[in-house]
Amino acid sequence: MFPERFSNLPPYAFPRLRALLDAHAPGGKVTHMSIGEPKHAFPAWVGDILAAHVHEFAKYPPNDGTPELRAAIAGWIARRYGVSLDPTQVMPLNGTREGLYNAGMALCPETRNGKQPVVLMPNPFYQVYAVSAVSVAAEPVFVNATRDTGHLPDYQSLPAEILDRTALCYICSPANPQGAVADESYWRRLIALAEKHDFQILADECYSDLYRDTAPPGALQVATAMGADPERVVIFHSLSKRSNLPGLRSGFVAGGPETMARVRQLRAYAGAPLPLPIQRVSEKIWADEAHVTENRALYQRKFDMADRIFGNVPGYEPPQAGFFLWLPVGDGEAATLKLWQDTGVRVLPGAYLSRDTNHGNPGEGYIRVALVAPELETERGLTAIRDCLYGQ
Repeated sequence: MFPERFSNLPPYAFPRLRALLDAHAPGGKVTHMSIGEPKHAFPAWVGDILAAHVHEFAKYPPNDGTPELRAAIAGWIARRYGVSLDPTQVMPLNGTREGLYNAGMALCPETRNGKQPVVLMPNPFYQVYAVSAVSVAAEPVFVNATRDTGHLPDYQSLPAEILDRTALCYICSPANPQGAVADESYWRRLIALAEKHDFQILADECYSDLYRDTAPPGALQVATAMGADPERVVIFHSLSKRSNLPGLRSGFVAGGPETMARVRQLRAYAGAPLPLPIQRVSEKIWADEAHVTENRALYQRKFDMADRIFGNVPGYEPPQAGFFLWLPVGDGEAATLKLWQDTGVRVLPGAYLSRDTNHGNPGEGYIRVALVAPELETERGLTAIRDCLYGQ
């Protein structure tokens, strides 16, 4: 009586991690470095805004977001990327995962050139991409992002038969988990490919404000400069990483007028709009850059710390952005278990974020390490990883 479409999904990453580790005692004080839940402080005034608007929990929130919030998001896009959008071209999300999942429902056609549509995605990847594709009976195609490809997927290498069936293409920049950044040249090649084969790019840019020196270019920024079809690129952003507010569940999607009309139509039937007090907080957060600059500086110090600790480790690649390390360890599961049993440091095997393909599983030999804890705790955890796994 139940559908088969989800029958081949592997267990989600964190239940798999619990099954791997929880039967074993930690070998020291537990240090959590497995989940990307920011621990830096969010702005102190967030609570004041919530308190001032708590009475608005008594109201149904506007489905498409308040005019003030949509204007604040459009203002941020203009400052960050130099792109002017009408506020109707942005919609707040109840967590960016909502938008990344529902993009398939709203935008993927039933067929593509008379055949089953394809949804492209990097491998490793944020697992919601694949579930979105499966939910609309599309074929997910996993494109390995490895050291050889700069840890970004080489979609240009795919055969024409796949590209001609492609309806949607996910890309994460800065990349989770590798911290690689798509530069302007990469975006130009991908957008040109999408124009040639007529598919949409779903740009997951949730880590865009966490970088070392230079702000990563955005997909919409480059598409606008190229004069691409306004419907070609859809962007997704979040306050979780930028502003250390993962529990606020506040993000947005932005794109061309027809794209957003379809997204809003689906939200009217199936979405869960943000409560008004959260929308009020989000208005102020998107308008403030001071807290973002402070937050970025904390991560920049952690990048420098990681470079110092792992600088002599063969295969270590400093991340360009985001807040993860993607460390080569030979066997990700074995390294994760050893680290837990010997030190109490909890990380995530890279294979839990990727899928097997004809070209192998690009996560097999890696662990992902989240740099989200306070500085001293992060330094202790990184040192334990180095000493335990690399003997340095």
